[in-house]
Order: sequence, then structure tokens, then C-alpha cells
Amino acid sequence: MKLTVAVLSLAVSCFWCHARAATPADALLIHGGRIMTMDPALGDIDNGEILIRAGRIVAVGRNLAAGDARRIDARGQIVLPGFVDAHTHLYVTTMRGQFRNGAGQFFPVSSRLAAVMTPDDTYAAMHLGAVELLYGGVTTTGDFFDNVLTPRHGEAGLRALQDAGIRAVLYYGGPDKTTKQPIDLAQLRELAGGQANDARVRIGLAWRLPRDRTDAANWAMRQQEYDAARSLGLPIQVHVSGEAGPMFDALIERKYLYPGLTVVHATDAAPAQLQALERAGGSLALTPVSEHRVGYGLTRIDQFAAVRRQGLGLDGNALAGSADMFATLRLAALTWSGATRDERLPDPRALLDKATRGGAEALGLAAETGTLTPGKRADLQIVALDALNLAGFGGGDPAALLVYSARPDNVRTVLVDGRIVKRDGRLEGVDLPGLLDNSARSAGEVARRAAP
Repeated sequence: MKLTVAVLSLAVSCFWCHARAATPADALLIHGGRIMTMDPALGDIDNGEILIRAGRIVAVGRNLAAGDARRIDARGQIVLPGFVDAHTHLYVTTMRGQFRNGAGQFFPVSSRLAAVMTPDDTYAAMHLGAVELLYGGVTTTGDFFDNVLTPRHGEAGLRALQDAGIRAVLYYGGPDKTTKQPIDLAQLRELAGGQANDARVRIGLAWRLPRDRTDAANWAMRQQEYDAARSLGLPIQVHVSGEAGPMFDALIERKYLYPGLTVVHATDAAPAQLQALERAGGSLALTPVSEHRVGYGLTRIDQFAAVRRQGLGLDGNALAGSADMFATLRLAALTWSGATRDERLPDPRALLDKATRGGAEALGLAAETGTLTPGKRADLQIVALDALNLAGFGGGDPAALLVYSARPDNVRTVLVDGRIVKRDGRLEGVDLPGLLDNSARSAGEVARRAAP
């Protein structure tokens, strides 16, 4: 265990010294918890402290000189970085429960519903999805927004993430999943040009590959999109799924792999393809729950070890069932041990790393989030152990407890940029009844408009 230099003793603390939520300008001291920094140089700190000023972590250790900082009492709790959802589709959030009713499969059902969404529906779905992520300790998301039907839809999606208070890369895409229609590059350039260097929600490219590798016109259109993103310095995510082998080969042959590109899924990727991604410095986003649900095959984490920059994603709250990163971690661990018939192989600590530090690296945000390291933004979660599903923990490394037993409702406190967004188990600044009513109304209207 490694600590930063200890300074002065703390004054007597209270749980919440003020009723209001913290703003980024406030100084906060989180004290008394088991801190899992997920930073290899810092390790875990029992009965540790984190000092936050102006939205950044300024010190981690014990007996920090906190001055007049407000205190958050984390005694008996686990403090760790907020989860990073490396790949998702938040606009499908209000489609929950619509897939597999009868013969309804995800892709045809979601495409039919997505086609009739208004900008208001888009905002409702994405805002609900982002708020649900925050409730479960997910502080950063990579949202693959491939339902930009009009510029107003694009604006609504961006505003939804900004209003929710989550950190995100909004991967801006086309109007559907067919790859036959182009992305609105004019709006992509406008949104990218309008973002500040330190924006909490940043812009990327949600890029799709032609299914027909001989379609020259479609490849030319895709090339324009790729070139535009590269010229703007934007990160790119691309699905490699279904017929993953030929699609991955196309990325390699056309020299599209580079450090700013994240390959999503790649469930049946060959070792040589993964090695090519690693040589190019690219990253990988795996979404075990959705990959199993749509029948891509079993996601065995050990089969992707060749790629170092690797994160875990939900692939849409509705497709995953809920915004539960703990369930994603659990499924990844159980698939690994079950498929290999060896319970010793899954490493809970390594899986947590993929859901925090690894996800931040995959999104290109490792300098800002993913670990509780001084200098990074204060994005973190505090997990309380006073619940039946976590009772009986006798101490030691809490990694296995979190992976195999924890749930979103165990997350007591969540901070993004040093701002408290969940406190004492409740969302801050959210009109929850209004949010739920608006989401239900939008979901019902979309379903009615899309009815055969």
C-alpha cells in the first residue's frame, strides 16, 4: 500500500456540513473510507482521505490539510473511481421491455422505434439514460449516437448529456444503422468546433462500416466521414460485430486502425486481428450483457488479452436491461470461469480496472478520469456496505465483493467534476417523478407512432 505524504490532522467532521450540493468551486474532503484509487502507484488506502478543490483531486492519503473543506464521512464504505461505460446507445433507453416480446428482435424493433423519435423523444431517452447511469455509479459514458435524424436531434442529444451532468464522449453518427445514409458532417464540424478543450461532454464520430465490402460508393462516403473526424482530431468508435472477421479485416487492409479508434464488440475476432489493433495503438470496448443477448457469442475476457487499452460498456440501458455496471462485471467473471471450468481465473481487481481506468483509456480520457489520482477530475462513487446483499463481509480486498455482490442501489454517493450528483442514495437536483412521467409519456408515444 502506498500513500501520499500525510499532513495535518483533521478537525472533527460531520456527515454533510451543508444541505446544498457541492459546486466545482467548493473544497470537499472525503474521509474514513477504504479508498480503491485504481492507480497502481497509489494502491488502496484504508481509512483514507481525498481532498477535492475546484472539481479536481488535489491530494489522496491520510491526515490531509483540508482547511474549511466540507466533509463527506465515508467510514465503513468503499470509495472508488466512477465507472466508465465505454460504449452505449442511450437513445434506446425508452425502448426498455420492447425486445423479445413474441418474435421481436432487438435490431428490427429498435430501428422501427428509432425512426419515429422526435428531438424531444431523443432528449427524454438520453437524459433518462444518463441519469440512470449516474445513479449506479457510472460517471463517464461513450455514447454511440447513431440516430441523428435531423440537426435538431443532434442538438437534443448533446443537450441531454450536458443537462444530466455526466462526463461523456458523444459519438455523433448517422440517421440509422443501415450505413446507406451519410452522417451530417456539417453539424459534426459545428459541434466539434464549438466545444471547449475542457468540455465535460466531448464530440467523437460514431462510424459504421459497409456490410458489402465491394460497395465502392458506400466506402467513399465512409472515407469522407473518417477523414473528417481525423482532421478535426475527434475519437472514433466503430462496430465490428455480426460478420466481425471481414469487417475487422477491412479496417486492417484499409489502414483505418490508429490510437484514436475504438473497436466495439469484436466477439469472434481472430488473434491476428487483435494483435493488429494493439500494434496500431487502438482500443477495444466489450459489452458482455448485450453481446450475449443478441447472440454474438460468449464474451470471454481472456480471449482479448492482446489489447491493452480495453474497457467495458453497457451498449444501451434498454438492451442491457438496466444501467448496471456491476451486473456487467459479474457476467464477465462468470462467463470466464464457466467457459474455462476454472473459478480461479477471473481476477475481480482486473475486471474493476477495465470498468474504471481501462474504460477511460479506451475513450481517450485517461488524463482526466478513471483513477483517483491527484490532478484528475473528481469523478467517483462511494459504495455503502450496510445492505443485506453486502452483509457478511469480513474485510480484506473488497474487489470480489463489488464484482459478485454489489448493485447500483448500494452506491451511496456519486461525484462528477467534484459536484455531488447522488447523495445518501438519492439523486441531487433531479425531479424524479417528473423525469419518470416524461419518459413514460415519450415511450408510449413512440410505441404508438411506430405500431404496424
